[in-house]
Amino acid sequence: MTKAVIETINLGKVHFSNFLRKRFQALDQLSLTVASGETFGLLGLNGAGKTTTIKLLLGLLRPTTGEVKVLGHDAGDVRALARIGFLPETPYFYSYLSAYEFLDFSGHLFAMPNKLRKDRSKELLELVGLTDAAKRPIGKFSKGMMQRLGIAQSLLNDPDLIFWDEPTSGLDPIGRRDVRTILHKLKEQGKTIFFNSHLLPDVSEVCDRIGILNRGKLIFQGKVSDITAGGNYLKLEDFFLSSIQEAEANYKKSNNSK
Repeated sequence: MTKAVIETINLGKVHFSNFLRKRFQALDQLSLTVASGETFGLLGLNGAGKTTTIKLLLGLLRPTTGEVKVLGHDAGDVRALARIGFLPETPYFYSYLSAYEFLDFSGHLFAMPNKLRKDRSKELLELVGLTDAAKRPIGKFSKGMMQRLGIAQSLLNDPDLIFWDEPTSGLDPIGRRDVRTILHKLKEQGKTIFFNSHLLPDVSEVCDRIGILNRGKLIFQGKVSDITAGGNYLKLEDFFLSSIQEAEANYKKSNNSK
């Protein structure tokens, strides 16, 4: 039996607005499991709860209800965090540092030995196509270059579990292709990958399973191969859209009956 790396049971998160004094259910009764070595894609429209889910799994937010385990520990446990790589939706870096200096600095945070830190930084800059820009101040980077650097930073500690929030955001077609190549390499290494994306062709190509969120609820969880064969992302797109439309119709029907 494959070991579960991520497990949530009835996970929920309620946000409160101090201005309007309103209660908003960002995530509602989320129960899912991600196995070791699996690539899992979480899909949903803007505001569906995807980023909230990742933040809860990382311990950056506290759940209102439910349970969550990551790598056998409570979310946010330092023993789990040491084995995790994370790329946020909008990464931020010190603009006055060069790309190499930033990775070197990040390696210090992981207490990596000097030689390993330097070798790993050079290796990852080459992987993401930033070798020629290694000494350039990050403040002069384009959005796509920032995204590439964020991917490199997320892999610095050779993590067992990788969280990427919209990893191809801001990338051109070549950049997207490069990210897919990196994902395939990580899969070959047996890494467990959890990422959010709006780009269904990328999801169709690299994911083993997907989950679909709508208004904070998980409306589908299953294998990509059960939806589409041969990498035909259009079938995944049709399935995604029909799932959302059905969920929205049920939501409106439920509200109208109250």
